[in-house]
Parts: sequence; C-alpha cells; structure tokens
Amino acid sequence: MAEALEKYTKRGIRNSYISTIVGISLVLFLIGIVFSGSMALSSVQQQAKESIQCDVFFKTEIKDADIKQLEARIKPWKEINKVWFVSSERAVEEFAGEGSQDIQALFEEENPLPPSLCFNPKAQYATKKGLKKIKEKLLRSFPEMVDEVSYDASSVEQINLGFKQFAIVFLSVALLLIVIAVAMINNTIRMALYSRRFTIKTMQLVGATGSFIRRPFLVQSIGNGIISAFIALLLLVTVFYALNNVLETIEITFSLMNLIILTGSLLFMGVFITFASTWFALSKYLRLKLDKLY
Repeated sequence: MAEALEKYTKRGIRNSYISTIVGISLVLFLIGIVFSGSMALSSVQQQAKESIQCDVFFKTEIKDADIKQLEARIKPWKEINKVWFVSSERAVEEFAGEGSQDIQALFEEENPLPPSLCFNPKAQYATKKGLKKIKEKLLRSFPEMVDEVSYDASSVEQINLGFKQFAIVFLSVALLLIVIAVAMINNTIRMALYSRRFTIKTMQLVGATGSFIRRPFLVQSIGNGIISAFIALLLLVTVFYALNNVLETIEITFSLMNLIILTGSLLFMGVFITFASTWFALSKYLRLKLDKLY
C-alpha cells in the first residue's frame, strides 16, 4: 500500500512538473510573439522611412560630371542612406514610362527634364524636421550648384504619424497580453506548489529554515524558466519557418542581433517570472498554519 502510494505521489509530481513546463512555455511563446511583432514593426518602419525619396535639382549650367562629383561628396554624410544620379534620359523614362518619346517629340527632341540626384534618408532623419535640416545643409554647402531640394512632406508626415498611431495600439495590446501572461505563469506555479504544500509544511515542522526549504524550489524554478524559454523559442522558430514556406507573401527575417535579443528576453522573462512567483508562493505556504492547508 505504501509503495503504491509513493508511486502515485511520484507520478503526480512528475505530471505536475510537465504541466508546469508546458504552461510556462506556451505563455512565453505568447510573449515571444509580442516581442517578435515589435521587432518586425520596427524593421518595417525603418524600411518605410528609408524608402522616402528626395530629389536634388541643379542650376541649368551644371554639367553631369559636376553632379556626379557632388554625389560622391554627399554619399558619406551621416544623414544619407543611399544616393544615386538620375540622367535627363532616365528622368523622362521614369516620369512618362513608354510615352517618353512622345514627350521629347512634343518638346522638339529636347529633353525637358534636367539631371538630378535622388537620395533616401536614414530612418532617424526621415522626419519633417530631419529632412528640412538635410535640405538646408545641401543649400548651404553647395549654393553655387543646388537649385532646389524636393520631397513629399505630406507622405513623410503620414508615414511617421501612421506608425506612431499603430505603435501606440500595438504596445497597448502587447502590455495587456504580457500582464495576462505573467498572471497565467504565476497561477500555474501556484497550482504546482499547492500540490506540495504538505511537503513544505512538514519540512518546516521538523526544523528546516525558510532559506533551506526555498533553495531546491527556487533552483528548480530557474531550471523551469530556462527550459520553458528554449521550448518557446523553438516554437517561435518553427512558426516563422512555416509561415515563410507556406505563405509566399510573408517573409519573416531576423538579424543575429534581434535573435540574440529575443532569446535573452525570453530567458530573462522565464527565469524572473518563475523565480518571483515561486518565491511569493512559498512565502505564503510558509506563513500558513497547518490547519489552513486543508
């Protein structure tokens, strides 16, 4: 009878341990999706900002060779992400497409569009204030060459305002999900310790100190957090791989730095939440009197 009871108890503890790992892993998987979404949003925002095109127009007497020299001079600027030369012929083709010959015929074979430089700003300068500073810098640095710097101010404002509004909504939802996830992990750990409350109280009654009782549970909580974090990370990688292979319109990529940040975040969240939840749950059972355990 005693052997059967011991076997039943061990099986119950093992099942409780497995269910705890599974529960924490799924919650960390949810947190990982939130973190991944935040990184993806940041990447999309950077790409959108750095796709803004600005045009630099020159005075009529400036030749193509001089423009190309200026291109080489502004390419190293910290505000510039990419810069390229646009000849008159290419400008007409981009403007009119297949009707470029008709436009040249209309202007008696003369090209009505002058050569120019186009550039994309770096993301941190892709704002109304940042682009205004770039424009002023170009006009101040090359007053004898640059006639005008043009960009679509309304598009710049829409891109920044749109991402700002979306970021507020996303962060609000993410914060709510993280709060729910933390509560679920805390509840999972409390339920796991509830099944061992008599063991905890027995150790206390035979003279074990609080730190002695806590030590094995806290060590186990750290291990649970690490294992759960890697399981959650494996689930995330599997989902991303499946999406990239099944849905042709979606491509999810992460740089090595983003992957390191994601892994570190999941490990920290897993260890911190499980450790803190275990600590407070143990403190509760250590304070309770024996008759309150039933």
